[in-house]
Amino acid sequence: MTSINAIATVSLSGTLEDKLRAAAAAGFRAVEIFDTDFVASALSAAQVRALMDELGLECVLYQPLRDVEGMPEPHRSRALARARQKFEVMRTLRCDRLLLCSNTSPLASGYRDTIVADLRAIGDLAAEYGVTVGYEALAWGRHVADHRVVWDIVQAVDHPNIGILLDSFHSLARGIPSASIREIDPAKLVFVQLADAPRMEMDYLYWSRHFRSLPGQGGFDLATYVAEILRIGYDGPLSLEIFNDRFRSSSAEMVARDGLRSLDALRDAAARKLGQPATMPARAIIEGIEFVEFAVAEADRERLAGMLHGAGFDRIGRHRSKAVELWRAGAANFVLNYEAVGFAAAYRTAHGTSICAIGLVVADGPAAIARARALGVPEHPSDLPAMPALRGVAGSLVYVLDAEAAPAIWADEFVIDDAPAEPRVAIEAIDHLAATVHHDEFLSWQLYWRALFDVAVQAPQDVIDPNGLVQSQAIQNRDG
Repeated sequence: MTSINAIATVSLSGTLEDKLRAAAAAGFRAVEIFDTDFVASALSAAQVRALMDELGLECVLYQPLRDVEGMPEPHRSRALARARQKFEVMRTLRCDRLLLCSNTSPLASGYRDTIVADLRAIGDLAAEYGVTVGYEALAWGRHVADHRVVWDIVQAVDHPNIGILLDSFHSLARGIPSASIREIDPAKLVFVQLADAPRMEMDYLYWSRHFRSLPGQGGFDLATYVAEILRIGYDGPLSLEIFNDRFRSSSAEMVARDGLRSLDALRDAAARKLGQPATMPARAIIEGIEFVEFAVAEADRERLAGMLHGAGFDRIGRHRSKAVELWRAGAANFVLNYEAVGFAAAYRTAHGTSICAIGLVVADGPAAIARARALGVPEHPSDLPAMPALRGVAGSLVYVLDAEAAPAIWADEFVIDDAPAEPRVAIEAIDHLAATVHHDEFLSWQLYWRALFDVAVQAPQDVIDPNGLVQSQAIQNRDG
């Protein structure tokens, strides 16, 4: 089997049909169907299967089956009846894996022999339908809350239709060592679900239900976790199961695209930890900010020029063919674009006078662009082959320059005035930039920078503003 990327429908907003279409449009070929999504849908199981066929999707997991093992009668019999109903739905969906999460009911017994016997009963029922059940340790499970305990139980059950299901949140939230995965027989590892999350001191259930995020948007060491899973020989799906309040109100298309990007970046990081061939070039090392470009409205032209002059900048060049000026103070370059047509003009129309592009100097420009393409980051046509452009926040541009190519850009593109003997201000570098993003896009743009570039996130800060609380997240390169 070749490992594939998948996403749970619970990770996306909208109806079940909306979720499936968003997943397919992003490039997923496999999904988990969340039981509540199916029950709430106006579509029958046959209609869902027909839609998935149309979209080229496979249902690789149906979930969840809850509160089964250790239950007294009549609850035990009712649980088996619920399982049969789900198996019937799965037969129509052509799905052969079911998630069974550890019991949270106060009625449940923690007696080991009872749990083993109940799981064998579920296994016998699953065998009638050709289904394999993955037993998962919920971090807040009443008696079973650790995947190491699940693995012990699965071995005791010793049933061909019962295996273990791993979920990174439940393991890493509890601080369970990822190296413990090495004890698991890959033939009994039914499925793997992945989620990141910020590090928080919080009830496990509430943390899981509201603050999960895509890999690369939180604080868990998912690269090591996945590396251990791949190390033992698992070749099944890697699937996103994300409960997040922002995602529930965000564009399903955006979350699905980010989801696929996060999995591709995570697979690459895990492969590097194992010393295996990388799936794409490494994250680009940012060596500096070569320039910041402003799209300037005519009404703001003199005021902005006056502000720059007052800050110690001098206009030292004009573009050879465009209404563009180069202002410089020491090593800091500001480009003022007054063009009436083209990208900057369109950006100015949408946003007013504002930063429309930045130029980043990286160690290996072509490799950075190759990684961006592998991660599905949109490009923008550039007039200069040595300065390709990626789409950034709010449609702005991120130009990627090789360290060797950067100095030549100014001489080739601008008529440079005679430089003053000494700059009025000796600025050594542009230290940092700030971008304001919509609340729903906050995690998306974190993933963009963390997946593409060799950067690290700092602890988030809450900034008091007259209009409310502003969430701030610093992302730093190696130089800080």
